[in-house]
Amino acid sequence: MAKEITSRVNDYSQWYNDLVVKSGLADHSSVRGCMVIKPYGFAIWEKMQAALDKMFKDTGHVNAYFPLLIPKSFLSKEASHVEGFAKECAVVTHYRLINDPNGKGVIVDPDAKLEEELIIRPTSETIIWNTYKNWIQSYRDLPLLINQWANVVRWEMRTRLFLRTAEFLWQEGHTAHSTSQEAIEETERMLDVYAEFAEKWMAMPVLKGKKSPNERFAGALDTYCIEAMMQDGQALQAGTSHFLGQNFAKAFDVKFANKEGKEEFVWATSWGVSTRLIGALIMAHSDDEGLVLPPMLAPIQVAIVPIFKGEEDLKKIEEKFAPLLLELKAKNISVKFDKDDTKRPGFKFAEYELKGVPVRLAMGMRDYDAGTVEVARRDTKEKSVQQFEGIGNYIEKLLEDIQSNIYNRAKTFRDTHIREANTWDEFLKAIEEPGFISAHWDGTSATEEKIKELTKATIRCIPLNNKQEDGKCVFTGSPSKERVVFARAY
Repeated sequence: MAKEITSRVNDYSQWYNDLVVKSGLADHSSVRGCMVIKPYGFAIWEKMQAALDKMFKDTGHVNAYFPLLIPKSFLSKEASHVEGFAKECAVVTHYRLINDPNGKGVIVDPDAKLEEELIIRPTSETIIWNTYKNWIQSYRDLPLLINQWANVVRWEMRTRLFLRTAEFLWQEGHTAHSTSQEAIEETERMLDVYAEFAEKWMAMPVLKGKKSPNERFAGALDTYCIEAMMQDGQALQAGTSHFLGQNFAKAFDVKFANKEGKEEFVWATSWGVSTRLIGALIMAHSDDEGLVLPPMLAPIQVAIVPIFKGEEDLKKIEEKFAPLLLELKAKNISVKFDKDDTKRPGFKFAEYELKGVPVRLAMGMRDYDAGTVEVARRDTKEKSVQQFEGIGNYIEKLLEDIQSNIYNRAKTFRDTHIREANTWDEFLKAIEEPGFISAHWDGTSATEEKIKELTKATIRCIPLNNKQEDGKCVFTGSPSKERVVFARAY
């Protein structure tokens, strides 16, 4: 199976595409730019969703659902927002089909034109804030902490499975607050939630920071982000949290009466992550043999492959493993006992390796008689023979070790691929190598755009808690007080 996957060294992009398809995560759809998420890929998303949903609820948020279709006039109410999304919007103009009089299927009924076009949501700020106007009257209604699990459409010309598709799944939080400080604290709190999820569940180290003005979300006063490094050294934005100020409240006239009875506009945030995280998971950890999944997000954490010649052998091995299956399930460890007799053990080993199953157990009759079991771990490909007695506790600790090892390996790679550049020549040399560049920037959009034009590198973030230091902009030589992180990115 691994022979069907292009090597990362030869063609990283094709390696990624091969891996997504061959491992059964997703397929290209007949709808241009859209994907079909297959059961194995969706199982990963469900585990991500469950973990994040609990974290959201633990921080006081509740779920709701808002319409997929947004009146076009709503997008016109916040100027920078509509400008940011105008080129990506899919528009519904008619509401009925009729039979083609020429007998060629169906056509759009020209008499069924909508009075106002509807936009398939690229994001939901406008429809949500139009609704919040009816929900918020007093300071007693605040804070309003709502999250939505949904799909969105952004008309992409160049697509790649999970990383950039016309339709994708995501969550989007939208909160309303009585003060600017409270809204900023919410923005930072949710960034911390995303960073914790990325590092604890995805085993993926991230940099936390603010976006430059050029890279901010359309309509935001500040955008906070987490940035991860993929194995080819490029950056991937893994989550964003936006301080929206009062822009949307003013656009949709959302006011509240404060404790003194005076009317004020509310303060807003929005924040989201998407199925792009699955792409990040793949590119942060996987290898030329297939996926490498951190145990906390693996749909199957343990695969058991019995090696047998007949029904009697299988029955003995199955009975041997029956208590272990119950033990692992009681520990919330997902396990599959694979007794499919149409596939050879070697094929199964390769398949579970391709799918990134963290731990594989194998037992034949010799092992059965000796009271042992072969244990293979996916992250290091190490195999060992263990005593079957007590194997449940061994597996539990092994999964924890694999989770930790995958994170530490990714962190070591990230940390050893961050370079400082203090001159333009150093920057040009560094950008041709995989990784991030820490460099001074004069704070102007013009310089940022020129660097992007010349090198295709963008400012990924201005790190939070940045160390203040006097320096000179790597491009213009103008004074600078802090370093920012540049990289080429997905």
